[in-house]
Amino acid sequence: MTGITIAGIGFGVMLVLIALRMPVGLSMLVVGTVGYIHLSSWPAFFAYMKTNSYYQFANYTLSVIPLFILMGALAERSGISTSLFRAAEAFAGRLRGGLAMAVIWSCTAFGAICGSSVATTATFGRAALPELQRNKYDSGFATGTIAVGGTLGILIPPSIILVVYAITTEQNIAKLFKAALIPGLMASLFYTLAIAWTVRRRPEVAPPVSKTPPDRGRALLQVWPVLLVALTVIGGIYGGVFTPTEGAAVGAIAMLLVGLAQRSLSFRGIIDSIKQTAETSAMIFIILLGSEVFDAFLALSRLPEVAADIVGHSGLGPYAIMVSLMLFYILLGAVMDELAMILLTLPVFFPIVQALDFGMPAEDVAIWFGILVLIVVGIGLTAPPIGLNVFVISSIARTVPIASTYRGVLPFIFMDVVRLGLVIAFPGLALWLVHLLK
Repeated sequence: MTGITIAGIGFGVMLVLIALRMPVGLSMLVVGTVGYIHLSSWPAFFAYMKTNSYYQFANYTLSVIPLFILMGALAERSGISTSLFRAAEAFAGRLRGGLAMAVIWSCTAFGAICGSSVATTATFGRAALPELQRNKYDSGFATGTIAVGGTLGILIPPSIILVVYAITTEQNIAKLFKAALIPGLMASLFYTLAIAWTVRRRPEVAPPVSKTPPDRGRALLQVWPVLLVALTVIGGIYGGVFTPTEGAAVGAIAMLLVGLAQRSLSFRGIIDSIKQTAETSAMIFIILLGSEVFDAFLALSRLPEVAADIVGHSGLGPYAIMVSLMLFYILLGAVMDELAMILLTLPVFFPIVQALDFGMPAEDVAIWFGILVLIVVGIGLTAPPIGLNVFVISSIARTVPIASTYRGVLPFIFMDVVRLGLVIAFPGLALWLVHLLK
């Protein structure tokens, strides 16, 4: 059998193992190991693992992952989400659909200190859902809004997904964070427009709020330390004051101090935050190790370069190929975990994209592609039939049928597709800030 055939079989076996509930990282590691040994030898594989595994995890850049996870975990346990929601409610509460808009705005602010979509969804599921239900919002519209708002946890920098993309493709993390800001804020704006359009078309899903919204001054007073932390971290990274790793460390320490100063973070909360950081980081690192071995197997099979050559001679234009890749990502994201999806496809898709001529430097293409992947990952987090964020909010709102939540996210997915098309058509939406803040 040729290397290409073996790689195809390897992909199929790995998908079967994942479907059988084997952890993604272990599935990639097992298939990559067997494929590597088959195409090479036992001694070659041991020699590869002896050196490559050490150098992969001795990479200083990887320390940014647990630090950002810790910052988000501390923020989650400090009750910051409730304060952010109250502040957003103070400004939008009187509008029809204002509470749903408040969810989106507060998720946007929370996303600047938490790079996880699942954590953002779970946090606001507990902080905002009772208020939406108390005001008789349609159950599917309420849970759909929170599920979509959770995606802002990865769309607004800092984003764990972008860090993994940067490490995998050897790109600059700070530049990717800069590139993600405008498309992330566009997501917040488009989701707000989707809410306004939905409540105008179906007023019954969001009845007018009868109670007086919280006092704006008092609400802002409760969240200004958190907003200051977010601005310090993101502004410091954008301004070159410190690296992303240093920014993550500053953010984690600052979030700890804010929680202690406001007496909203208990000793138990700190311990739980550390445990959550260790568990999540371990999961990500195992996936990274499995991905590294699987990538080495694919390199030996020559699948990435053969695929790049086939696409290059297909006669399709660069933008047509990019649209095709995004459509494939949307379909794949509907049935697969976002981190696994990225690490499985990048070894094949990234060389293809790098070989295309978009009239831009290779680094710009790599950054732009990373933002496009981030957008489609966000779509996959809410799109049926999987939609991880939908499952998270459904585990909290057990009385709401999951089908109702899927119907609730449809207007937002439409706006995501529009935003994806705009960023594909106008790469400057992702690259303008990168070039401005060199």
